[in-house]
Amino acid sequence: MSSLYLIGLGSNRRHHLCGRPQAVVHAAMEELAALGTVVARSPIIAAAPMGAAQRRFANAAAILESEYDPPALLAALKRMEREFGRRPGRRWGDRVLDCDIVLWSGGIWSSGELAVPHPHFRGRGFVLRPAAAIAPGWRDPVSGLTLAQLNARLTRPRLLPR
Repeated sequence: MSSLYLIGLGSNRRHHLCGRPQAVVHAAMEELAALGTVVARSPIIAAAPMGAAQRRFANAAAILESEYDPPALLAALKRMEREFGRRPGRRWGDRVLDCDIVLWSGGIWSSGELAVPHPHFRGRGFVLRPAAAIAPGWRDPVSGLTLAQLNARLTRPRLLPR
């Protein structure tokens, strides 16, 4: 039985064949087809670095229909990252490719190395903006809010108390 997955992709380092990070993300979205059927691809956006990273990121999201269960898909995504040249390094450091399972049509998954929904996606515009562009009505199984609503919460101006 197949499932739908929302996959977040990012890069902020050049690849020796693909070139700039934007091209890396585009190539990675194409490579996802080896893991199932890519149902939708978001535009690629530029985002500020987080944590130890020094360079701006290219970020995107894709919806993948796949026969893989969440742990098997995670293993395949990590293998893809390595094939693109990702090496172990500092948490939130610069990287050629980062792929994350953000949401899964099966709802919630929790194991030692994997939590779906991704535990931090609700506060990350570089995930929500591309995700909301391709799946605005997909609901977070924890909060019950749609991706469009979560994205709007990050982007709307906040009023300060008097």
